[in-house]
Amino acid sequence: MPFAFDFLDDGRVLEWTVTDDGADPTVVDDYTPRFFVGPRDPEADIDLARLRQCYERHPAVAGVEVVERRPGFRRDPERLLAVDATHVDRVASLARQARQLDAYPVGELACYNVDFTREFRYCLERGVDPTPTGDLTTLSLSVPFTETATDTYETLTVGGDTVTGNPATILDAVATAVATRDPDVLVCSTAEIVPTLYEMAARADMGEFTLSRWPGVDSQQLAGQSTYTSYGRVGHSPARYNVPGRAIVDESATFLYDETNLAGVLDLVERSHKPVQELAWASIGTVLTAIQVREATARGVLVPWNSWRHELFKSMDTLHDADRGGFIFAPDMGVHEDVHELDFSSLYPNIICTRNVSPDVIRCGCHRDRADVPGLDYAICDERGYLVDVLKPIIEDRDAIKAAIREERATDAPDDDRLAALEGRSDALKWILVACFGYQGFANAKFGRIECHEAINAFAREILLDAKQRLEAGGWEVVHGIVDSIWVRPAPDVPASDRTDLDTLAAEITDAVGIELEYEAAYDWVAFVPRRDDSAGALTKYFGRLADTGEYKIRGIEARQRSTPPFVEAVQRDCLDRLDEAQAPEPVLQRLQAAITRLRAGRVDPDRLTERVRVSKPVDAYTQYTHTVAALERARDQGLAVHPGQDIRYVVVDDAKASRDRVALAHEDIDTYDASYYETQLVRGVESVLSPLGWDRTDVRQWLADTVDGTLAAFDG
Repeated sequence: MPFAFDFLDDGRVLEWTVTDDGADPTVVDDYTPRFFVGPRDPEADIDLARLRQCYERHPAVAGVEVVERRPGFRRDPERLLAVDATHVDRVASLARQARQLDAYPVGELACYNVDFTREFRYCLERGVDPTPTGDLTTLSLSVPFTETATDTYETLTVGGDTVTGNPATILDAVATAVATRDPDVLVCSTAEIVPTLYEMAARADMGEFTLSRWPGVDSQQLAGQSTYTSYGRVGHSPARYNVPGRAIVDESATFLYDETNLAGVLDLVERSHKPVQELAWASIGTVLTAIQVREATARGVLVPWNSWRHELFKSMDTLHDADRGGFIFAPDMGVHEDVHELDFSSLYPNIICTRNVSPDVIRCGCHRDRADVPGLDYAICDERGYLVDVLKPIIEDRDAIKAAIREERATDAPDDDRLAALEGRSDALKWILVACFGYQGFANAKFGRIECHEAINAFAREILLDAKQRLEAGGWEVVHGIVDSIWVRPAPDVPASDRTDLDTLAAEITDAVGIELEYEAAYDWVAFVPRRDDSAGALTKYFGRLADTGEYKIRGIEARQRSTPPFVEAVQRDCLDRLDEAQAPEPVLQRLQAAITRLRAGRVDPDRLTERVRVSKPVDAYTQYTHTVAALERARDQGLAVHPGQDIRYVVVDDAKASRDRVALAHEDIDTYDASYYETQLVRGVESVLSPLGWDRTDVRQWLADTVDGTLAAFDG
């Protein structure tokens, strides 16, 4: 089966299939991508014949016909106009012209199957499975951050070997590696490596240099760079490039490849039919959409270009009841011993599958008198929803993969390569399942519906409350619960002889709700951290020592935050050890004092004080002069482009200054740092460790001020 597809300017398509000695192309010269146009309102009186005449005269149209298709899951087949384009890049522009036709008022016409990526469209329309039949060979190309500001590389890492020198040396090394390995996939630290290498070759008069497998076509730019916002988080999408015959993975813009591995990517390729290159740069929601589009296509349903679903009427009482999240049982702030964590397996996806929550069947017209969703007057049709067919195979396959991982780990000599592949696949499916719930409430989701989002939350609240009641009736006290997890400990007023064991209770709850409640972990102790502004427990900040491994499970505090400097993280983790050993604050504070002594003495490597911060907007858009702004100004002075959504790394060298000199970029030669600033970071980190014991930052500072540590411990490295 082909794994890569190239679209030539003359309309031909190249299908690349892995072979024993490389990859072979198949030339397809009869591909005409298709989209559909019809009335948005099925009752509207629109003359398709006139619309057909407009398109038939267009030079970019290869053919037009009237067909019957379903424009949505809740609509029967209707007469629509099918338009075949001469080239895949003309589909969107042709569809836009449907909105501009003078013969029809704006809003009357709707377009379908328009905004597919081109390789995915090709596979969908031609029925091609882009999962490679053989192993893909890869070649990594990596350039240092400092080189990204130049148009000529002096250093480039090729296949793990760092090459330095003039352009001819760099290009020869790349050409040799490409000829030797003949890679199917180019894994680039940034996709800008591709055009930069070609520009270097042109200036060096090395016209024979190429990365392509197809003569005469070197590379193509598919899209320019852009900045976007997703769930309140700013991201950066770099420019995308294509090299005929090879897939490109841009490590600076690939979530799924970064969070999984090639095995995980290929698993999702098989499920979504998005080829390797497109899947590598795709978001989780985009992959989920592709899987849903395949299911819709199998059911004969077209995909709307833009989402125009209105929210169905709700009474004020229903709106009040529906506008709620999942179950939350505020944590009992402090340190608790003998705590057990139980989690519902893939709760939200399983709610969708066991309760038949799907956009096409929620609030159906055939069961208006039913209230199937707890607390809401929503009916769910008896007909099986399409979303169940999308998610059920993923849930079942991930369960099977997790079982295979446990089995492999239990062997005397686990196969590391097999484990890595299984874990990559498991992680890939996990992210799809994580996204499926939130996607139902996403305004631009192709098939989402807010009522599904509300129904899933309603079922989840009922399930967690039922589990809480059963656990308490069995002699356990709930100390924390959120969304799909519950932490319990033996109820102090219930004798052990009257307490039901957790395995029995978990099995009973599983049978009652139809979703497996798994025993996740036992803790020797677990500490729930209070919020910064009051004594109430923070919902997602806790740490504890696992009973079976002795390791710590940490959530929310500094050691888990991506911006925390390595030195601060190491000290905080060391303080957890001290807390575990002594169950008292003094040893923790002594460790803090020793770290501060090292810091003030200048004996901490500045590299270990590097902060990594995600840029949220252009430098000139910031209103406060933060460390990030200072770092961005330094980067700009050095010709380094850092876009919103990308990370910048720096060390604070003099926080008292109100200029770019208050920080130094991580790649610069740094021989000093602001000890006072990092001391504050250390105190904050230790406050998180001691706050479950009732200590706050003021208490920590007071102890440091009152204590003089002249012991060797203060100088312990």
